[in-house]
Amino acid sequence: MSVRRRRPLLVTAVLAVGAGLVLTACGPDNADPAAGPKASPTTAAVAPAPTGAAPTGAAPAAGSPTAPATGAASHAPTTAPHTPSGTSPSTSARPGGGNAPAPADATPCDIGNLSIHVTARPGAPSQRVIEVHNTGTTACSLSSSPGVNLGNSTARDQSNNIRPVLASGTLRFPVPAGQNAYVVIDLNPGGATTGTTPDINEINVLADQDDTNMPLAATHNFPLTPDTRVLNPHMGNYRATIADAVTSMAAAGK
Repeated sequence: MSVRRRRPLLVTAVLAVGAGLVLTACGPDNADPAAGPKASPTTAAVAPAPTGAAPTGAAPAAGSPTAPATGAASHAPTTAPHTPSGTSPSTSARPGGGNAPAPADATPCDIGNLSIHVTARPGAPSQRVIEVHNTGTTACSLSSSPGVNLGNSTARDQSNNIRPVLASGTLRFPVPAGQNAYVVIDLNPGGATTGTTPDINEINVLADQDDTNMPLAATHNFPLTPDTRVLNPHMGNYRATIADAVTSMAAAGK
């Protein structure tokens, strides 16, 4: 009786073990194909190449000591910029020709050491010669041309006085002690007989038009004859002779 009871239990156990083996053997066939094969835990990870390293045989990477960085600013020059040479302020040419110390080296003329005259130029009725004489004992300098305007001596408002067209030039003019500086002004270069400016009866002269050297109160006034016609006057720069002053005046406005 006991033998018959044990046989079914043994068979059942054998069947159970066999079924487990079958299920284990079928496991891989039921794996999800989309997941792909699992990486082996023993596979070594590939280390990334160093950031600054350049591949063998490749061109030097940007930023390396052997290649300039792309877009980098240029280096500042190692030497000071070249300054073009030119005429030294202390060796500028004397107006009218010849070399002389720069006018800036000479003391500006003091109105107390100057005498000023305005006279008609012979053979040229529309022209006047302005003569400035240095009565001092040392050289002095004047602006390139005097400050000149033409107006009416009785007018209360002198702001609209006529100013001549000037020749180009900015160098101060040196005047040796006891010597003269000349300027020529043409009151009516075109020789007009009509259309001239009415009521002009005086010419006003400030020997140095730089008001930091000579105040407006130092202006000298010279009368013009009633028949003087004034239209578009032209004036030159200071020169050492009247002839040179005429040449300078002829270049005014050109």
